[in-house]
Amino acid sequence: MHPSKPNRLPIIDMHCDLLVYLTDVPGSAPEKTEEIGCSLPALTEGNVKLQVMALYCASAPGSSNYAALQRDMFQQLAEDENNCLTAVTDLDGLHQALQSENGVGMVAAIENAAGFCEADEPLEDGFKKLEKIITACGRVLYISFTHHTPNRFGGGNMSHLGITRDGKMLLDYLHGRRIAVDLSHTSDALAHGILTHIDRERLDIPVIASHSNFRPVWEHNRNLPDELTQEIIHRRGLIGVNFVRAFVHTDDPEALLHHIRYGLSQGAQEALCFGADYFYFADFPDSSRFPFYHKAHEQAGTSYHYILQRLQEELPQEQLARLSYQNAQRFIERIWS
Repeated sequence: MHPSKPNRLPIIDMHCDLLVYLTDVPGSAPEKTEEIGCSLPALTEGNVKLQVMALYCASAPGSSNYAALQRDMFQQLAEDENNCLTAVTDLDGLHQALQSENGVGMVAAIENAAGFCEADEPLEDGFKKLEKIITACGRVLYISFTHHTPNRFGGGNMSHLGITRDGKMLLDYLHGRRIAVDLSHTSDALAHGILTHIDRERLDIPVIASHSNFRPVWEHNRNLPDELTQEIIHRRGLIGVNFVRAFVHTDDPEALLHHIRYGLSQGAQEALCFGADYFYFADFPDSSRFPFYHKAHEQAGTSYHYILQRLQEELPQEQLARLSYQNAQRFIERIWS
């Protein structure tokens, strides 16, 4: 074991669905480690210093109301003095969270733009709802245009549709707003459309994949093909390694380490971070998806440090620190400055 003990490195994680669980599951509570991998005790045990909290919705009628419930839950958690969570909305807050002994910082993100703009409403009204989310949460770190199905902004990762006129207008709206665009749930065509429009219009918009692995390691639409990996690296973005079994390898838990090694082989030394994607799944209708996580990856309290310990013999301490928190920290510092 290295003397610096990688198992005590602070962690920044780019994606979880704790807000969905707390607003959608009867009897839910942030302390229930048996129900969700990113419970507050697990985050604390895992030394997670900043957790990105996604406001998720499907592309369906009522999606903006569903996201609004999660927006309000974020506020409620931030204002509750009896839990360990603190909203991080600026660089001072980020640095304080990283230095905290037992607290966990949190920042909001939007997983599916249908959460602020449904299919049948004026785009201007959607932008007003987006501003309301930003104001209520203090900041939004990134926005995913879609989830797995298409919406008015473009194609989800289970479709082949590209960017729409509304998608281009959303990018124009985000120019200079210090909010990243997340490619984790886009179709490949939408991802390319986003990058093309950003370049053509010279927009100032950071690009990330908050919770995606690598398609050459495991073939899945949710994982990045090499050309998108290279675009994110070139644009100084982030790639958050996802722990969900379906996106790692359905049979081989060792494949998560292979994803990290592959990312490094592609030049992602300053892009790789964690995006575990913990969510509540007990009521999930497709039994073939169980278990959702390999045993070693199912709880934030142990998973990150298990991975770091497995990698410590082959990676320098500096790279372990980049993976655990420094890459994400530097990205946030750059876009928020």
